[in-house]
Amino acid sequence: MERRRVIRAVVIILATIALTVGFGYGVSKAVKGTDAAQAPTKSSVVPIMVPGNFTELAEKARPSVVNIQTVKTLKGDGRVFRHFFGNPFGKENPFGGQDPFEEFFGRRGGNGSPEDFRQKSLGSGFIVDRDGYIVTNNHVVDGASEIKVKLADGREFDASIVGRDPKTDLALIRIKGASNLTPITMGNSDDLKVGSWVVAIGSPFGLEQTVTAGIVSAKGRIIGSGPYDNFIQTDASINPGNSGGPLINMKGEVIGINTAIVASGQGIGFAIPVDTARNVIAQLKGNGRVTRGWLGVSIQEITPALASSFGLKDRNGALVADVVKDGPADKAGIAQGDVIVEFDGKNVATSNDLPRIVAATPVGKDVPVKLLRGGKTLNKTVKIARMEDAVAEVSGKESNENKVGITVQAITPEVARALQLKTRQGVVVASVEPGSPAGEAGIMRGDVIREVNRVAVKDVESFVRKMEQENGKKSVLFLIHRKGSNIYVVVKLARG
Repeated sequence: MERRRVIRAVVIILATIALTVGFGYGVSKAVKGTDAAQAPTKSSVVPIMVPGNFTELAEKARPSVVNIQTVKTLKGDGRVFRHFFGNPFGKENPFGGQDPFEEFFGRRGGNGSPEDFRQKSLGSGFIVDRDGYIVTNNHVVDGASEIKVKLADGREFDASIVGRDPKTDLALIRIKGASNLTPITMGNSDDLKVGSWVVAIGSPFGLEQTVTAGIVSAKGRIIGSGPYDNFIQTDASINPGNSGGPLINMKGEVIGINTAIVASGQGIGFAIPVDTARNVIAQLKGNGRVTRGWLGVSIQEITPALASSFGLKDRNGALVADVVKDGPADKAGIAQGDVIVEFDGKNVATSNDLPRIVAATPVGKDVPVKLLRGGKTLNKTVKIARMEDAVAEVSGKESNENKVGITVQAITPEVARALQLKTRQGVVVASVEPGSPAGEAGIMRGDVIREVNRVAVKDVESFVRKMEQENGKKSVLFLIHRKGSNIYVVVKLARG
């Protein structure tokens, strides 16, 4: 009896093994025999999408990557790699106002000595043609009195600056007398997908020809480093010295220029998209400088509160906070409070899109503009002008969502002079009560209120009268003039 139970157990075990092996073999055969056009079944084995190695990719791209050594005369507490050691996010940053780089590098460099000194620094770059033109970051060569370029084969050459563009942090330098140069292939960053594998090559901390790999973590990042922010974020290891080096795709094409990191985090690096850089590089090579289109407006992002105040269905577009008198927009009939949703056939999804699109528009071109005004869609045609160095298209600061605790006073000639006002229209904020709706909205002492709910106020009397009319409303829309710019601010008067 015992013997039969043992034999039965062995038979069951053997049958189970046979079924398991057979099932596994069937799956294996099914996967191997599956047509590429067929959708994978639930039982299919999903391949791991990790490249076997990056050897061929590295061998193909490394001859085009160079090490850049500069000598700069710095004023006292100057910093090397300011894009890495500085705070690209400004005061209002996603790290709560704290400089994300202080944890590793401290608040000040050196001992704070005010004496000038010669500082050697390192960066990277890549060759773009056989005539010796090399792309790098502006902050790598800015202020350099000497620039030396070391090629992958060890040869060294003196380099000169062809042109720089601080607004995009790009620069073009050139070496002469070099033969057998290997230009790198330029790719298309617009086609880049989040999650795609990328490789960074450069000289972190002077370690030449260092290759690191990772993925594209995000696209279109705004880090506050300039008016045309549109960074690729990657977790490929990037460090000081990688600045100006290429970020390449799995075809060996440049899709970005490594520019900045967040030192207090890991795996957070930023690269300028090559599609942004392409036009800049071409202009630097041809003219030594960049010419940009100018619309003549100041814009700000549309918050939920602003969208509600303007009766907008969504937050798409760029809100016109100010229009330069006699500028292109003014001549075309674009007005303060308009929302630009399309420019030259290109969709304006956010306020960050418009400056980049306008800047890339040829000077003198007649451009169709679609905008929203008072719930209606209007079409305008604007002739783009040239942006001068002293005139920049700036985005107004986004106001906080808020809930008025202010005192105001008339704009006297003395106040107008102190605030450098061209007109005495409106009222000046004399004080803001801490914790009040106005304070939470970001209104500050010295702000000049020009409009209340889209109605102009000329003086204290008209301001008080208008505010009385708004009694009982949950929010008020202010047009505020601050430090030469106009911004809209929504003050919530009651909790929703």
